[in-house]
Amino acid sequence: MRIYVRTSPRAASPLLQMEKVWNIKEQPDDGQAHELARLLGISPIVASLLIQRGIDTPAAAFDFFNPDLKRLHDPFLMRDMDRAVDRVWQALEKREKILIYGDYDVDGVTAVSLVYQALSHIIDSDDRLGFYIPDRFNEGYGISRQGVDFAYENGYSLVIALDCGIKAVERMRQARECGVDFIICDHHVAGDELPDVVACLDAKRPDCPYPDKNLSGCGVGFKLMEALYSKTGRDKTVLYDMLDLLVVSIASDIVPMIGENRVLAYHGLQRLNTRPNMGLCAIMARAGVAPGHVTISDIIFKIGPRINAAGRMKSGNDAVRLLLTADKAIAETISHDIDDSNDERKDLDREITRLALRKLSADPSLLSGNAIVLYEPQWSKGVIGIVASRLSENYLRPTIILTRSKADPTLAAGSARSVGDFDLYKAIESCADLLEDFGGHTYAAGLTLKIENVEEFGRRIIEYANLHASDPKRSPQIDVDLITNIADMSKGLLEQIDRMEPFGTCNTRPVFVTQGVFDYSTSKTFGYFHQHLKLDMIDQSSRTVRSGIGFGLGSKYSSVVGGGQPFDICYTMERNAFRGHAAEQLMIKDIRPSGAEQK
Repeated sequence: MRIYVRTSPRAASPLLQMEKVWNIKEQPDDGQAHELARLLGISPIVASLLIQRGIDTPAAAFDFFNPDLKRLHDPFLMRDMDRAVDRVWQALEKREKILIYGDYDVDGVTAVSLVYQALSHIIDSDDRLGFYIPDRFNEGYGISRQGVDFAYENGYSLVIALDCGIKAVERMRQARECGVDFIICDHHVAGDELPDVVACLDAKRPDCPYPDKNLSGCGVGFKLMEALYSKTGRDKTVLYDMLDLLVVSIASDIVPMIGENRVLAYHGLQRLNTRPNMGLCAIMARAGVAPGHVTISDIIFKIGPRINAAGRMKSGNDAVRLLLTADKAIAETISHDIDDSNDERKDLDREITRLALRKLSADPSLLSGNAIVLYEPQWSKGVIGIVASRLSENYLRPTIILTRSKADPTLAAGSARSVGDFDLYKAIESCADLLEDFGGHTYAAGLTLKIENVEEFGRRIIEYANLHASDPKRSPQIDVDLITNIADMSKGLLEQIDRMEPFGTCNTRPVFVTQGVFDYSTSKTFGYFHQHLKLDMIDQSSRTVRSGIGFGLGSKYSSVVGGGQPFDICYTMERNAFRGHAAEQLMIKDIRPSGAEQK
């Protein structure tokens, strides 16, 4: 099958030539916003943002602005939680050996580290507690045969599996035959049949009444430990001291930043900024992130990729050892090795992305459908998920990248990433008869299949996407919260916006539009190819001057900014910290002439 990508991502990107559509949300009623603002003592702008997010009463706003750990749901509301806690307690009483098993990505690694540390406060001997991260290349995603064999051969009678296992029906039969009990802690979509295990904790189970369905894998592990600590009467502050691990999971796995995730991420960020885990502190130092200034974006773009790099390039076990150590010298040594792995990962990622772009450029028919499916046997399994993500963003199409499995050369292993609201899991599930294994959720998934089925799989995925996915030829979208003016963009407003953090999926950083501003005659381009824009603008009605940075918007200078005509800007308001000083700054997302048609 030839389902293949361009030369340089910048030169090839079709998005660079496409005008963006500004989707301006329905503006809240001014009267309602001003009344809520009066009751709360906040800006009407922030009140409007709250109303748009469904927070329209003082009580709801209080809860939103004050995430309280006391408002976490009772963990025993989760189906099978009582069975899971009873089995762990039995293992503790009988001095059984417990193995903590997790996936090799950030979510799995942090989950293993958190649960291991939580149990180590209860178990009096390191000999009774171990951890296992499968090898990405030789074992693949999920619970492997080698992992079950390891537990059996080393005398582990109970395995707690984290961020995986919800579809491991056959593998759990193997475990039963070996006499190894499993507790599954997962957050992926369940299949038609649940694995036969002691307990299967997954809020996405159709029969699970747990109120919050959006926990990360690490979050499910945390709930198990929370339930165990409740049963044994232990101080939960020990668990809360580990929330820095959990916020890294929540941010990196891009789970919705609402409900329990918001509460846990809020307190996890506080921990990360004051007393971070020794291993996380070492990673932050390598990434140039100083405690006290860590944001969700820092986790997504700097901390998470480094932890991921261990499993992508070498072994996820290295990342767990880093997050478990209390020895500064060991942490520095492991973090140095992981940082090197991250540099290797970036080089490999860039090279495979370049090759993929070249293939798509050479064969335009590969872009004729509403999805991209590429198979290349030589590409590294460690980075194909990143490449799929880049292509899906670049071409506005759900993308699946497949490569030959090292563990079994007759199989292809793949990573998939979606765009918009296209349910990628359902698309892959529609091809289940062609697959050996698959798992994931709406936006990301993994799969394996026989190489002989790759061509038919690609054909059917594209056929499914043509029926269910949005037209990829449409313009890229920017969702805008409010129309306002730059005179309102003050330090005080930014301080109030900061109270809405942590930002993430379902609670995104507010995007504003201001119409009819003019160049202040001091704007300029910068960067090696003048690709970025330093924009100085004035709102003539208020005589307010503001500055903003537009990365990748240098081409707008002559046609919009330098033309002496009014223009509209689309932007976020953020804090720019430089040499110990922080100031508000407008981050320009797009510019267009005033009066241009908008959606």
